[in-house]
Amino acid sequence: MPHSLFSKRLLRAGVAGGALFVSVKRPVLAATALGLSLACFPAYAAQAQGSSAATPAADTPASAGAAAEGDTLGEITVTAQKRRENLQTTPISISVMDDKGLENRHVVSLLDLGDGSIPGLKIAPFYSRNSALIVNIRGVGVLSDANQPARDQGVGVYIDGVYLGRAQGLGTALFDVQSIEVLKGPQGTLFGRNTEGGAVSITTKKPSGEFHMNAVGGVGNYGSYKGEIHLDLPSWNNFAVKIDGVVAHRDDLVSNPLDSARGFNGYDRHGVHAEVLWTPTSNFSADYSYDNSYDSTTSQYLQLLSTGSNKQAAAGTLQTTRASSANVGVPQQPSIGKVQGHRLTLSWDVASNLTIKSISAYRHLTQSQYDNGSAASTMSNSSGNFTGTQFGRYSLAHTKQNQESQEIQLIGDLPRLKFAGGALYYREYAADDAQSFYTAQFADAAGSTYTYINTGDYENISKDRASHVTTQSLGVFGQATYDPPILNDIVHVTGGLRWSRDAKHGELTTVNGALPVDRDGVSGAIGLDKAWSRVDPMVNLMVDVTDDMHVYGKWSTGYKSGGANSRSQEYDAFNPETVSIFEIGAKTEFLGNRARFNVAAYAGDYNDIQIDFSRPYEIDGVRTTRTTTSTINASGKGSLHGVEVELAFLPVRGLTLSSSFAYQHVSIPATANPYPNAKGVTSTVAVPIYATYTPKYTASGSIDYELPLNDKTLRFHLDGNYDSGYYVSSTDPVYNGENAAGNVYNPKTDPSFIVNGNIALADIVLRGDAKLTVSVWSRNLFNEQHLFYKTVSTTSGTSGMFNEPRTFGIQGQVKL
Repeated sequence: MPHSLFSKRLLRAGVAGGALFVSVKRPVLAATALGLSLACFPAYAAQAQGSSAATPAADTPASAGAAAEGDTLGEITVTAQKRRENLQTTPISISVMDDKGLENRHVVSLLDLGDGSIPGLKIAPFYSRNSALIVNIRGVGVLSDANQPARDQGVGVYIDGVYLGRAQGLGTALFDVQSIEVLKGPQGTLFGRNTEGGAVSITTKKPSGEFHMNAVGGVGNYGSYKGEIHLDLPSWNNFAVKIDGVVAHRDDLVSNPLDSARGFNGYDRHGVHAEVLWTPTSNFSADYSYDNSYDSTTSQYLQLLSTGSNKQAAAGTLQTTRASSANVGVPQQPSIGKVQGHRLTLSWDVASNLTIKSISAYRHLTQSQYDNGSAASTMSNSSGNFTGTQFGRYSLAHTKQNQESQEIQLIGDLPRLKFAGGALYYREYAADDAQSFYTAQFADAAGSTYTYINTGDYENISKDRASHVTTQSLGVFGQATYDPPILNDIVHVTGGLRWSRDAKHGELTTVNGALPVDRDGVSGAIGLDKAWSRVDPMVNLMVDVTDDMHVYGKWSTGYKSGGANSRSQEYDAFNPETVSIFEIGAKTEFLGNRARFNVAAYAGDYNDIQIDFSRPYEIDGVRTTRTTTSTINASGKGSLHGVEVELAFLPVRGLTLSSSFAYQHVSIPATANPYPNAKGVTSTVAVPIYATYTPKYTASGSIDYELPLNDKTLRFHLDGNYDSGYYVSSTDPVYNGENAAGNVYNPKTDPSFIVNGNIALADIVLRGDAKLTVSVWSRNLFNEQHLFYKTVSTTSGTSGMFNEPRTFGIQGQVKL
């Protein structure tokens, strides 16, 4: 059915309604959600019971999780191969967390999965900035700064089939999620660009065409509160509507001695999501959704753990355990992210065995960044006389982005053959600027008293860097699985291929606070005009050893797009980096489907790795004291290998035990910095390159128990998550050669073990069909303390950021 791809009237029709919702005071939703459910809906619900449900032709949301269905484990359905399939017969390594798992862990945003609850997946804030996320799978995704307009992450994040192009905006509150699928390893064939590490696919719940209401309200420590309302309306003239609203707030975890400023590590999130499903016939559906999110966060707090060679100011005290208050007061305001998105999915069953699907999307985001959480690490100098020394470096940035995408899919089944193919067009415009300046100055030699500086309009302070880029990407893909008529049809052979072309056009307009200077010594904007093409194949062989045991072998490739570094002097383009992996695995169920054991092992090559090196800034061939950062593709070949295990067991009715484990190793070739230092000397020493945010070992385990109590149900959940520690920087602070004197090595973060818990009394009957669930939850139940970020400087010392303390609360939920 033809339609205009990006008709502004169609794709932006929900803006007014969304803006109206988010303008409402946020605490109102948390305070009234339960009251609304009890007072307003019983009569309407009774009326709705007789209404008929729409029968959508669009894909039914995937179910997920290891939750028991009676005396057996429930089936897990995934959509990793563009169709609904049983996890156990899908021959790739996938981890799935369903809505119950997210609720039990009190997950508000993707950042809450950073505790290791999905081994092999690492999510962390970029430096101290909760406004942008790092996402790695199997140690691949982000090696350095992926927040620039012309740079990308190596793990694709998707919501309802729509790719999210920026690291900014990933921390917004989640809307009524059905499941999160983590596809491990390169997904270049079906998902395309920027999936060399894998993909995170988020599926939200769809309109059912029947009346349902789910209202949530809760409060917790640190002034936190949470409210949700999900309203599913009865179908009318083949239209089904679902509306979701969410609000989540937490005060700052670290207070700021400056009364007029915000503290550190707090958030205020709210948003609305509306979806309309139209099913005029049994074989066609049109699904339109609109989302509008507001994400206000304050930066993490960087603590000084030990001093370096410099003298430390008296006010810059060491804080070697998790602090609840900063040692000095500095200006700090929240970073604000605003995200809007439109999606239109058309699904047409041309025949019983052939579906054509169209996914059209437009998204827009703006993100500000205000980061002054590292004052202590800037309060040192070589002389020890601090009179006039400035500190409290305030880092500001502003990003704006919009993207539009159009994907066409052709999904079908023939005798002994099932296939999926299609094409994708993606266009993105992104721009950012950044500035930094000091906000305080010592008034005495000891560095104990200080005054504030640069307190005026920050917009009048010159920009450090600025750039913009337009990306256009085109992909054509196809994949087919053939079941040859041999060995009683136990063999399944899959092959796939994708052709991709990425083009980036942009400009670097400011670097190091001035106009860029090219190789000819000419000042002015430097352009980027570069395109890359590649082909990503995939082959897979699966054998059904029994009905409950499936083994497979897979070879696949993926890539992260090329780009340019906006912190560099010359804005030189670098090429895509690639991953090629061979994976073998087994998926088994036994004990009458009361136990499930899945294992995968992989090994492969990691090539053309994008590595950053610092270099002095030059004007007319003269080196200055300013530095820039340039990106190159490493000439050597890297490698990666690992093992992933997942186990679920239902020993008795109502009790589910789950565990998972991941071992991962990434080797990156030692590489020499090709740029001269400030003295004009180019080193020939190859320096070690560390895979960042890649713990060698991660493990997770959980216990879920349901006990019937007359007409109620008692639910108990406990999960523990282990992380062996990782590097956050890709190079050593000082490296003069193997075992050379004066080397200062890159530190690892602390190992961690985080326990989360939830106890709920469910199915409390209210009026009509309404049922109440009351739960008590805690994250980091035992108040475990570890450094999730750690860095060292020879002059200023060792600094780090600690994980969040124990949080807890009580929550009520009414379903109707």
